[in-house]
Amino acid sequence: MLQAIQILGLPFLACILMGSILGYLGIHVLKREVIFIDIALAQFAAVGAIAAHLVFHVHRDSLLSYVCSLAAVFSVAVSYAIVRASIVQISLEAIIGISYAIAAAAALFLVGIAPGGHIHIQQILSGSLLWTSWPDIISGLVVFSAVGLCFYIIRRPLNSISNNYQQTLNNGIRVMFWDFIFYLLVGVVITLSVQLAGIIVVFAYLIIPATISAIFSLRLGIQLIIIWAVTLVGSIAGLLFAYYLDFSVGPAVALFLGGELVVAGIVGKFNSVVCHC
Repeated sequence: MLQAIQILGLPFLACILMGSILGYLGIHVLKREVIFIDIALAQFAAVGAIAAHLVFHVHRDSLLSYVCSLAAVFSVAVSYAIVRASIVQISLEAIIGISYAIAAAAALFLVGIAPGGHIHIQQILSGSLLWTSWPDIISGLVVFSAVGLCFYIIRRPLNSISNNYQQTLNNGIRVMFWDFIFYLLVGVVITLSVQLAGIIVVFAYLIIPATISAIFSLRLGIQLIIIWAVTLVGSIAGLLFAYYLDFSVGPAVALFLGGELVVAGIVGKFNSVVCHC
């Protein structure tokens, strides 16, 4: 057991850090109905990282790689904010899907001409959660805390937009600006998270705990408690499952988070039936 703690301790801390901030962001994502925003932003961040490797010959964990990833995320955050305010004929979710397809095609093209391209694809999908280091934990704590503080400071306009976009627009609030800030902050979190855990785990932490919390409560405080509990249980179960059965860590965590969603859906449906009886 001591050996398991030594091996899984840092990955567990990384899971808790990511799950906490991504779960909160997931509440906004569900309200805004932009479910696939994290996959699209993660794909653009991956394009930036692969381009940095191809052009500057730097490792994916280098500062220049992060800068290139953030530059790509910055550009798409601007695009999403403008599109949502300017184009009403097409839903933002459709635009996100189109942009993801374009980014995925660009990533595959760059991977095809970059040396060791298949390694980039594997890291983008599954990450390197098992090899989490203390610098990863410290950088994640600093970045996620800064983003969390930003969300607290600007919580009023962001909550207003998430709850009722049209009414917020009619009230004269600069929706395009606050949308840009939201997508940029989400992109910063996702860029760092994907480097640690890959797209699959990041998507699971973003959507599943928030969905489970929405099944049982509409109050933010209770939702956050549920998110933390779901993150804790899913992370521990997934890590132990991967350790004892020699399974890939990222998919194992995502698998158990998905299992929690199935159980929550059954319990929520049972409760609704009982309440109507």
